Amino acid sequence: MIEKHLDIPGADGAMNSFVVHPEEGGPHPVVLFYMDAPGKREELHDMARRIAAVGYYVVLPNLYYRRTRDFWLTEPTETQMATMYEHMTSLTNAMLVRDTEAMLAFIDSQPQADASRVGAVGYCMSGPFVMAAAASLPERINCIASIHGANLMTDREDSPHLMAPRIKCESYFACAEIDRWAPPEIVQTLQQALVAGGTPHRIEWYPGTEHGFVFPTREGIYNQAAAERHWERLFDLFRRTLQA
Repeated sequence: MIEKHLDIPGADGAMNSFVVHPEEGGPHPVVLFYMDAPGKREELHDMARRIAAVGYYVVLPNLYYRRTRDFWLTEPTETQMATMYEHMTSLTNAMLVRDTEAMLAFIDSQPQADASRVGAVGYCMSGPFVMAAAASLPERINCIASIHGANLMTDREDSPHLMAPRIKCESYFACAEIDRWAPPEIVQTLQQALVAGGTPHRIEWYPGTEHGFVFPTREGIYNQAAAERHWERLFDLFRRTLQA
């Protein structure tokens, strides 16, 4: 495996990122990995490595780069949580579309990456971001996955559920049974919008799980069986949509 820590130039500055891909057999289909609110950290690097190990060129950016290069939530103290929410709420869908454009420009220049085959996966706060990327760049994004995505419906004009008609690629939504960030009524509204918009999609509930169930370091929340199901679904999605 080849691993790199590098800066991706973009409209809003240098986006420090982790890139990992197989050493041989390229160029490889690309997976853009959008982080959750606690920040880019070794736990996510390991998840990116798992995706890369089955044949993908993975780009994991620090989405907080406009404010900091190195935030991650090490302990859920009041101070750290407040800082995390400040970082999280500073992001907009428009920002993340610009970041996606920067990542796409980067992979276009990488000989190990097959930039004609691009998927995106977003965890928690990034569920809406992969939807925004697919809606704004339908000619570039071949599939998206939102894993216990948060705020999938808002009262803003750029609410994710309103993007549904512009999302043309296959989309997968993994939903935790217990999730204040995505309760059943929100998911139901999202599903209605996806159906009405003609978006090819699958929404799957994960019984007995809580928001964040895929992350091994979430003590008391991590659910190994459900996490492994999410990997199975992701790899199946990527195989169908990104493999030649």
